[in-house]
Amino acid sequence: MSKKDNELNHLAIIMDGNGRWAKKRHKPRFVGHREGMDNVERITLAADKLGIKILTLYAFSTENWARPKEEVAYLMNLPVRFFDKYMPTLMKNNVKVNIMGYLDELPEKTYQIVQRAMSETAHNTGLILNFAFNYGSRREIVSAMQELGGMIEAGMLKSEDITEGMISDHLMTGKFGEYQDPDLLIRTSGEQRISNFLLWQLAYSELAFSDKNWPDFNEDDLKKFVDDYKHRNRRFGKVDESDS
Repeated sequence: MSKKDNELNHLAIIMDGNGRWAKKRHKPRFVGHREGMDNVERITLAADKLGIKILTLYAFSTENWARPKEEVAYLMNLPVRFFDKYMPTLMKNNVKVNIMGYLDELPEKTYQIVQRAMSETAHNTGLILNFAFNYGSRREIVSAMQELGGMIEAGMLKSEDITEGMISDHLMTGKFGEYQDPDLLIRTSGEQRISNFLLWQLAYSELAFSDKNWPDFNEDDLKKFVDDYKHRNRRFGKVDESDS
């Protein structure tokens, strides 16, 4: 069955504000990251109850490697802590884990745990918890162009036959089919920018911003944004008949 325009099937979140949350409480940044990790579990279960099919979370960008080495090392260990702690809950709730990004560049321990998480939940059929980890949208688009360019060089494709749909299918979200583009993007912490996240996929997504830092963003906040989305009029460039 095809999706309806007012259904929220794919939700993307830029989980911003862990550091600011910690600073406000005079705590080290890693405490904010730990609290943010725990909030992933709460929001995942809330999204599942709201009927969302895919939850894409911006966990670590390709630009985040420029942060202090100690902070990067802590962030690289968060997937180990998260899946060790919450895998039973994910399995109980039939959640399927997907990690998209340049995973071969991750430390070995991090790489092994994310591969194990995907493998152990591969047969689950509920909400897809999709982490963007070591992900950058511009690089993703370049990679897709390189794949299509290779097909042209091999004589498998003509440049004039490339379509928007073909490009979408070669992005990391291509596996999600009709749900590959988020219906709604939420960013926490009051910032209002996309930060190299899903640049192609967000072309017609609705955008929403919360002033709360990610660790404080709760189930009620999520429901409020979802309810607000369902009352929006998504035109996709068309004219609304009620305005004519």
